[in-house]
Amino acid sequence: PQYKCGNQKSCPRNYFAFKIISGAANVVGPSICFEDSVLMSSVKNNIGRGLNIALVNGTTGQLLKTDAFDMYSG
Repeated sequence: PQYKCGNQKSCPRNYFAFKIISGAANVVGPSICFEDSVLMSSVKNNIGRGLNIALVNGTTGQLLKTDAFDMYSG
């Protein structure tokens, strides 16, 4: 069977499914998937160098904001 965000098993009832991939240098970009919806990825062109963060409402699962913080450049 296929589970949300490509996970290996399903989440318990009343839990959200998510998957975060950190990426590998300039070869594979980071991505954030939440409830089978990609929130951030290089395809969506909304990731950056450093910390990539997606703010999601913990009750409804609604995406509130995405941003990237470049920790390298200071």
